Amino acid sequence: MADAQLKKRGYIWAISAGLNAALAAISAKFFSSLVIKYGLVVICNVVMWACYVNSLRALSSLQATVTNFAANFLSSGLAGLFLFQESLSFRWFAGALSITIGVLILSKSSVDKKVSSD
Repeated sequence: MADAQLKKRGYIWAISAGLNAALAAISAKFFSSLVIKYGLVVICNVVMWACYVNSLRALSSLQATVTNFAANFLSSGLAGLFLFQESLSFRWFAGALSITIGVLILSKSSVDKKVSSD
């Protein structure tokens, strides 16, 4: 049970890392003041790396990286759609669905289990 709780926290950390990476990109587009823009980008990236490192403590590097990427990709795209009125094509949504399915498959797989060939 403790292992499942640890993995859940790892995924929360990885998703938080992806969201902070997206926030860095959003703040770079959203603010006109260079000091605020670069300050927020640096802060968001520092928080993103801290979250990512914490996710690596609970997940394999593959699971943490793919989850981080998916959260970043999805939140950046949706932020562009809702905040900046950017258009998203059917191809983007198909790719987002494929990425989400891939993350779900990876989350269900167990990298820790090894099959012995005795």
